[in-house]
Amino acid sequence: MKPLNSVILAAGDGTRLNSNRPKVLHEVCGHPMLHYVLRVAGEVGATRHVVVIGYEGEQVRQSFRNRGDIEFAEQTERLGTGHAVRMAQPGLKGYTGDILVLAGDTPLLTAPTLQKLVQWHRHQDAAVTILTAEMPEPKGYGRILRYEDNRVQGIVEEKDANRYERAIREINTGSYCFDAQALFQALERITPENVQNEYYLTDCIRILVEQGCRVEAVITEDHTEAIGVNTRVQLAEAERILRQRILVRLMMSGITIHDPSSCYVDEEAEIGKDTVLYPGTMVMGPSRIGKNCRLGPNAQIVASTVGENTVINASYLNGAVVGDGERIGPFATINGGKGV
Repeated sequence: MKPLNSVILAAGDGTRLNSNRPKVLHEVCGHPMLHYVLRVAGEVGATRHVVVIGYEGEQVRQSFRNRGDIEFAEQTERLGTGHAVRMAQPGLKGYTGDILVLAGDTPLLTAPTLQKLVQWHRHQDAAVTILTAEMPEPKGYGRILRYEDNRVQGIVEEKDANRYERAIREINTGSYCFDAQALFQALERITPENVQNEYYLTDCIRILVEQGCRVEAVITEDHTEAIGVNTRVQLAEAERILRQRILVRLMMSGITIHDPSSCYVDEEAEIGKDTVLYPGTMVMGPSRIGKNCRLGPNAQIVASTVGENTVINASYLNGAVVGDGERIGPFATINGGKGV
């Protein structure tokens, strides 16, 4: 089995988010977007990650400074995705395995989908395998071009596409599995001859096709996994989708949620079986809720530990520790174990 590493493109600024923070540090369900991308890459077997940073890159370094499996590469000039991956090459010198290339602003990617991508890539002994999606509204995404026999021909960026190509609904998600040597050789040949005057990573696909290399594509079953976050509207949509996934997982594990549309649970919170969440309940941060509790309505629990058989009604807890069988509220405030 070939080794697997990842290159994660995280140099984007917050221009369209109208923010001074790096894009990948904006949070979804309690964690930066980059956290989710690193997690799924690790879950499918990537043992080392090269994160390409740019705008306010020091903030990204500090946010993930305790991770020993990350190496940072800096893209000082924004010259395109191909240029960004080139910046990661020194950190992968001599590496001969497979490389996942992922976008740091795609927090909805799942491990099963990436696993399918990697497995198909290796089964087909491909030079590159692209993760694609059938998008109902493909505006803004690169389109997948195929020959008449359905083989991948290449990828055209929307700004370079003609009206027929823009009608294509199969899009490039920005996630790839490359053979390292094939990637590095193709990167040497890309040029900025396009509307944006940038080095496109997608040009590597065309180059590999022209060289007769095996180029494959895997279509994700859920097109929402491909959503990249560029605006506050897209950030809210990613939050909604991920929150829905969390609530569905909790309900399937034995937790009752009376009104999922009004309940918020962070990704790292843990809730015990037979607990009930009433409307307006929020469980945030690394909270731990015991079995058979009743939370809400309108309870906000932040980074707190709550024992079993506890009732918390219309109250605010932050850093609190509540024992078994307690009844809190209504209208109580507990900070760090101290009630008001």
